[in-house]
Amino acid sequence: MTIGEGRTDVLQGTLDLMVLKTLDVMGPRHGYGIARRIEQVSDDLLHLNEGTVYASLLRLRQQGWIEASWGRSENNRRARFYAITAAGRRRLAAQAEDWERIAGVMARLLQLSPDP
Repeated sequence: MTIGEGRTDVLQGTLDLMVLKTLDVMGPRHGYGIARRIEQVSDDLLHLNEGTVYASLLRLRQQGWIEASWGRSENNRRARFYAITAAGRRRLAAQAEDWERIAGVMARLLQLSPDP
Protein backbone atom coordinates (compact mmCIF):
# COMPACT_ATOMS: atom_id res chain seq x y z
CA MET A 1 0.00 0.00 0.00
CA THR A 2 1.29 3.43 -0.78
CA ILE A 3 0.11 6.78 0.43
CA GLY A 4 0.68 9.74 -1.85
CA GLU A 5 4.13 9.66 -3.40
CA GLY A 6 5.93 7.76 -0.64
CA ARG A 7 5.69 4.17 0.47
CA THR A 8 4.36 3.54 3.95
CA ASP A 9 3.96 0.56 6.23
CA VAL A 10 0.39 -0.23 7.11
CA LEU A 11 -0.39 -0.66 10.77
CA GLN A 12 -1.03 -4.35 11.31
CA GLY A 13 -4.71 -5.04 10.81
CA THR A 14 -5.56 -1.68 9.22
CA LEU A 15 -6.04 -3.11 5.74
CA ASP A 16 -8.04 -5.99 7.19
CA LEU A 17 -10.32 -3.46 8.90
CA MET A 18 -10.76 -1.54 5.63
CA VAL A 19 -11.62 -4.76 3.77
CA LEU A 20 -14.11 -5.87 6.42
CA LYS A 21 -15.80 -2.46 6.43
CA THR A 22 -15.98 -2.37 2.63
CA LEU A 23 -17.65 -5.80 2.53
CA ASP A 24 -20.00 -4.85 5.38
CA VAL A 25 -21.17 -1.71 3.58
CA MET A 26 -21.13 -2.87 -0.04
CA GLY A 27 -21.90 -6.56 0.19
CA PRO A 28 -20.02 -9.28 -1.70
CA ARG A 29 -17.19 -8.03 -3.92
CA HIS A 30 -14.23 -9.49 -5.75
CA GLY A 31 -10.71 -8.54 -4.70
CA TYR A 32 -10.13 -6.02 -7.47
CA GLY A 33 -13.42 -4.28 -6.66
CA ILE A 34 -12.53 -4.12 -2.95
CA ALA A 35 -9.15 -2.53 -3.71
CA ARG A 36 -10.62 0.03 -6.10
CA ARG A 37 -13.37 0.97 -3.63
CA ILE A 38 -10.86 1.58 -0.83
CA GLU A 39 -8.80 3.75 -3.20
CA GLN A 40 -11.93 5.65 -4.25
CA VAL A 41 -13.01 6.31 -0.64
CA SER A 42 -9.50 7.57 0.13
CA ASP A 43 -9.77 10.05 -2.78
CA ASP A 44 -6.92 8.08 -4.36
CA LEU A 45 -4.59 8.88 -1.46
CA LEU A 46 -4.17 5.13 -0.89
CA HIS A 47 -2.91 2.91 -3.71
CA LEU A 48 -3.29 -0.82 -3.13
CA ASN A 49 -1.55 -3.51 -5.09
CA GLU A 50 -3.57 -6.65 -5.65
CA GLY A 51 -1.08 -8.87 -3.84
CA THR A 52 -1.54 -6.90 -0.63
CA VAL A 53 -5.33 -7.10 -0.87
CA TYR A 54 -5.30 -10.83 -1.64
CA ALA A 55 -3.00 -11.49 1.34
CA SER A 56 -5.54 -9.68 3.53
CA LEU A 57 -8.41 -11.69 2.01
CA LEU A 58 -6.54 -14.93 2.70
CA ARG A 59 -5.93 -13.95 6.34
CA LEU A 60 -9.57 -12.96 6.80
CA ARG A 61 -10.80 -16.24 5.27
CA GLN A 62 -8.49 -18.28 7.49
CA GLN A 63 -9.94 -16.52 10.54
CA GLY A 64 -13.51 -17.19 9.38
CA TRP A 65 -14.30 -13.47 9.12
CA ILE A 66 -15.12 -13.64 5.42
CA GLU A 67 -16.22 -16.38 3.04
CA ALA A 68 -15.65 -16.79 -0.67
CA SER A 69 -17.67 -18.10 -3.59
CA TRP A 70 -17.26 -18.12 -7.34
CA GLY A 71 -19.35 -15.84 -9.52
CA ARG A 72 -19.23 -13.60 -12.58
CA SER A 73 -17.67 -10.13 -12.62
CA GLU A 74 -19.08 -7.09 -14.39
CA ASN A 75 -17.01 -8.18 -17.42
CA ASN A 76 -18.63 -11.63 -17.32
CA ARG A 77 -15.38 -13.19 -16.14
CA ARG A 78 -15.22 -15.87 -13.49
CA ALA A 79 -14.15 -14.25 -10.21
CA ARG A 80 -14.05 -15.10 -6.54
CA PHE A 81 -16.42 -12.96 -4.52
CA TYR A 82 -15.90 -12.33 -0.81
CA ALA A 83 -18.58 -11.67 1.80
CA ILE A 84 -18.35 -10.82 5.49
CA THR A 85 -19.58 -13.45 7.96
CA ALA A 86 -21.37 -12.93 11.29
CA ALA A 87 -18.03 -13.53 13.03
CA GLY A 88 -16.51 -10.94 10.68
CA ARG A 89 -19.13 -8.38 11.71
CA ARG A 90 -18.29 -8.97 15.37
CA ARG A 91 -14.58 -8.61 14.58
CA LEU A 92 -15.27 -5.44 12.59
CA ALA A 93 -17.15 -3.89 15.53
CA ALA A 94 -14.31 -4.72 17.94
CA GLN A 95 -11.60 -3.47 15.59
CA ALA A 96 -13.50 -0.27 14.81
CA GLU A 97 -13.84 0.44 18.52
CA ASP A 98 -10.10 -0.13 19.04
CA TRP A 99 -9.27 2.08 16.07
CA GLU A 100 -11.47 4.90 17.40
CA ARG A 101 -9.60 4.81 20.73
CA ILE A 102 -6.18 4.80 19.03
CA ALA A 103 -7.19 7.61 16.66
CA GLY A 104 -8.36 9.67 19.65
CA VAL A 105 -5.02 9.19 21.41
CA MET A 106 -3.13 10.16 18.23
CA ALA A 107 -5.28 13.29 17.78
CA ARG A 108 -4.55 14.38 21.35
CA LEU A 109 -0.82 13.70 20.99
CA LEU A 110 -0.61 15.64 17.72
CA GLN A 111 -2.26 18.65 19.35
CA LEU A 112 0.35 18.87 22.10
CA SER A 113 2.48 22.00 22.14
CA PRO A 114 6.15 22.03 23.11
CA ASP A 115 6.91 23.11 26.67
CA PRO A 116 8.35 26.65 26.80
